[in-house]
Amino acid sequence: MKKYYPFMQTYRVLLFLIILVTSCIGQNKTPLQKDVTNKSNKPQLQPQNVNQVWTPPSNQNPIREQVSQYIRRMLQDKAGNIWFGTNGDGVCRYDGNSFTYFSQYDGFAGDAVRGIVEDNKGIIWFATSGGVSRYDGKSFTNYTTKDGLNHNEMWSILLDKTGNLWFGTVEGVSRFDGKNFTNFPFPAAAPGQFSDAPHPSKLVSCIYQDKGGNIWFGTYGRGVYRYDGTSLTNFSEKDGLCNNVVQCIIEDKNGIFWFGTRFGGMSRYDGKSFTTYTDKNGLSTNFVWTIFEDKIGNLWLGTAGGGLCRYDGKSFTHYSQAEGLGNRHVQSILEDKYGNLWFGTSGGVYRFNGKTLYNFTKDMAGQ
Repeated sequence: MKKYYPFMQTYRVLLFLIILVTSCIGQNKTPLQKDVTNKSNKPQLQPQNVNQVWTPPSNQNPIREQVSQYIRRMLQDKAGNIWFGTNGDGVCRYDGNSFTYFSQYDGFAGDAVRGIVEDNKGIIWFATSGGVSRYDGKSFTNYTTKDGLNHNEMWSILLDKTGNLWFGTVEGVSRFDGKNFTNFPFPAAAPGQFSDAPHPSKLVSCIYQDKGGNIWFGTYGRGVYRYDGTSLTNFSEKDGLCNNVVQCIIEDKNGIFWFGTRFGGMSRYDGKSFTTYTDKNGLSTNFVWTIFEDKIGNLWLGTAGGGLCRYDGKSFTHYSQAEGLGNRHVQSILEDKYGNLWFGTSGGVYRFNGKTLYNFTKDMAGQ
């Protein structure tokens, strides 16, 4: 039989307590952490750097969420914010540190943005798929057919030198003087002229004002019209224009006009005659979506399916996947105040600092 000794049990308990106390002496104690979570609803923004010349970071976050799938139009406002007009997400404002999206839930007129301008009072105007939106920095005011627009499907916008706003729609043009809309009907293109082009025959896809004050309208099947304040003059394929479906118009620093078209490449107009540039002359494709002249005089052409083309007056340089452009459908081009070029595509936005072309995604905000 095993004998029981009470004093042995007491001894074991005392020994355990001595060991426990000794082991705790000299340990580093970690104080309780305070809750430092920002409970404010206001974003904590860092100093703005949207205008700084950008260099892509060496280590990229593998999670790359695009600003939006389709970047149709871009504008940098007087405060330095960059506005991205999308094809389904409304408009996005980038302040150099964060993105703010405005949709129909926020009072915005439509989900697709096809034109953006800022007036001399700092008001931002948007041509959308649901009418016109006016943003004063606090709220949106919308204008539709109920207010005098000829159609709510907008495709272009111009702020002229006198402060009037011009809107290209699927039914022609509406002009807004700040109080009333005046509609300018345009003749429709010949029926069936472009069976593979889905857009309405009265659509005005672009509006541009030249240095002399004339306003040019690019149409869908009728070439271009020049308005001198009194009458319209038409230029079409009969006059040497490369194609009657005109996507964009610009006048360069030398007073030369350039027209990008859907089916015929690009036309150069010196005031007397037209010169045509197609894939046979160095273009990557004959569908030219947009043309932009940078600060040093290069022309940048955004194409549908052919990526980017840069024209220096003598030859074309192509930019596509091999150069860092992940999408070959380029719909908009912007040069910011520090010379960085931004390219809106059908697969997000890309930024170019003169050396490196890189996809700019949400995780790169603030860089």
